[in-house]
Amino acid sequence: MADAKYDVLGIGNAIFDVLVQTDEGFLARHGMTKGSMQLIDEARATAIYGDMGVATEMSGGSAANTIVGVGSLGARAAYVGKVKDDQIGKLYVHDIRAAGVAFDTAPARTGPATGCSYILVTPDGERTMNTYLGAAQDLTPDDIDPNQIAAASIIYLEGYLWDPKNAKDAFVKAADIAHGAGRQVALTLSDSFCVDRYRDEFVDLMRKGVVDLVFANESELHSLYQTSDFDTALKQFGKDTKLGVVTRSEKGCVVISGDSVVSAPASPIDRLVDTTGAGDLFAAGFLVGLVRNVGHENAGRLGALAAAEVIQHIGARPLVSLQDLAKQQGLLV
Repeated sequence: MADAKYDVLGIGNAIFDVLVQTDEGFLARHGMTKGSMQLIDEARATAIYGDMGVATEMSGGSAANTIVGVGSLGARAAYVGKVKDDQIGKLYVHDIRAAGVAFDTAPARTGPATGCSYILVTPDGERTMNTYLGAAQDLTPDDIDPNQIAAASIIYLEGYLWDPKNAKDAFVKAADIAHGAGRQVALTLSDSFCVDRYRDEFVDLMRKGVVDLVFANESELHSLYQTSDFDTALKQFGKDTKLGVVTRSEKGCVVISGDSVVSAPASPIDRLVDTTGAGDLFAAGFLVGLVRNVGHENAGRLGALAAAEVIQHIGARPLVSLQDLAKQQGLLV
């Protein structure tokens, strides 16, 4: 197997994030389910944006957040996602490249605008997302460069890609190329509502070996197996995937591979501000830990460290060098 050019390459919906701190009354007025990710059309996007207060705006998208985290940890990162050649699309490209991520997907010249997610953060730090996919849904198999995919140690895919049909096909193509090159394929289940939509298909991807590593939080795991019993769901997860990682908020994480179960604690925080990006950044730390061969427990600790940094401020991107933090904790050399 040829040496990898990239440690992790992420493929996802390229979404520009618009975040605002608000109260639960705002969610009620707009009929939102707290903690969910709802797909919306352009008209609803305009209505929500018009009612929002002063916002923080930055490039986002689940897999993109993870890949920026990978770069912040000192690893070689690349990203594939579709924006339009419009003002927000140009901002998106600048942001992700400025974070040290290789991003070469050609922007769309026609069609819908660059995708945006309107994220409402309530005082308890919970985020509720309303996502207009826009140009992101126009990611197609033609945007997958076989040479780039084959050059990455791990391909990381987000469950949200299962929403647009073309992106789903791009997902499968990338996984096939990666396995043909002897690389690993990782999937995040994205959120429990996404799992509700595609439960059978996600389990099928795991059982057929299309994906090697799967990230889930507790609610996603319960949704996947339609049981409220954690141990029952975890045991089935271990049977269905080669390597499974379950995040449990302040309880840390559990890593399962066959009959082997390893736990890692959460990192302490001073104050929870915004949970946006917590799972994304956890995945970044864990993936870098895998690439660096630090073992499953320390990979979990690295993920917890990255997640702890991002939930203590607004936005899903780290504000300090995660590599420096990890070195201070002795998790990276």
